[in-house]
Amino acid sequence: MSSRPAGENPTQIPAGVVGCGRMGRLHARTYAQMSGTKLVGVYDAIPKAAETIAAEFGTKVVANLDELAEQVAAVTIAVPTEDHAKAAEPFLKRGIACLIEKPLARNSAEGRQIVELAARHGAILQVGHIERFNPAMVALSKLNLSPRFIEAVRVSPLPFRSLDVGVVLDVMIHDIDIVLSLVKSPVKRVEAVGASVIGGVEDICNARLTFENGCIANLTASRLALKTERKLRLFSHDAYVSIDYQKKSGVIAHRAENVESIRAAVEQLRRGGEAKNFADLVKLTPLEVKDVDQIRAELESFASSIHSKTAPVVSGEDGLAAVEVAERIVAAM
Repeated sequence: MSSRPAGENPTQIPAGVVGCGRMGRLHARTYAQMSGTKLVGVYDAIPKAAETIAAEFGTKVVANLDELAEQVAAVTIAVPTEDHAKAAEPFLKRGIACLIEKPLARNSAEGRQIVELAARHGAILQVGHIERFNPAMVALSKLNLSPRFIEAVRVSPLPFRSLDVGVVLDVMIHDIDIVLSLVKSPVKRVEAVGASVIGGVEDICNARLTFENGCIANLTASRLALKTERKLRLFSHDAYVSIDYQKKSGVIAHRAENVESIRAAVEQLRRGGEAKNFADLVKLTPLEVKDVDQIRAELESFASSIHSKTAPVVSGEDGLAAVEVAERIVAAM
């Protein structure tokens, strides 16, 4: 790892950003604002893009990746997916911590190369699956439920970007990572259907994942919907949970708190009583959600991993596993 320049605050991690598009700008802004990091430079293949970000956040433009690697202890790679491996290599070879935007790579072979390179040089590798830091998802994770069935829907109107990348790697990858983190079991079988409407890759996909522990996940992704919806529903033996990623909110219905009242209503109806509205019978409890800036939470977690030399929340292995399942879904289509 590069040495820290003389006179620099030893508690701050010198950080850089490679790729000055939409996500690169957000990461640059956050590094500049966080007390635990110092934005020391940015790079983009288009100099004007880097100059704009550097001027906005009071940093400098570097001429190439090697120059940036000599000055940082952490870097965000926010270039197009096909360039992830090439952009991350100069940093990983120096043992510099890398946060690579999702998906980790365009295929599992490249993803594996990235993970192995990081391991070989002792570099911390985090993948930018931002939904792991959604407050509703954080609240759900704390419940430690054992899911038996999961339904995830992620649809939106056409974003007019990334049309050369299919909806599975571009959109569904979020929910693939979330489901893998919740189920914690190998995927046994993959079934999928999809359709290409705009170009040569899929724009709509529905996938059914069967896990070795018996859990089933049904994932739907589309970039041709007339509305935006990003929701996940989880059923376990003890509870039902519904979360809305957009609203950063969720509710839980505990089996123990509901089963007796529902059984009583069924028995009352059997005896000739008046029918009840099922929705009125179910007791829903809001999840305890603490609203946060997801990118700041992600980068603070990244910085914490660097300081403590511990595995990040979303490791390179996690990112690779998501890409591998995405490949299986596309193949099943």
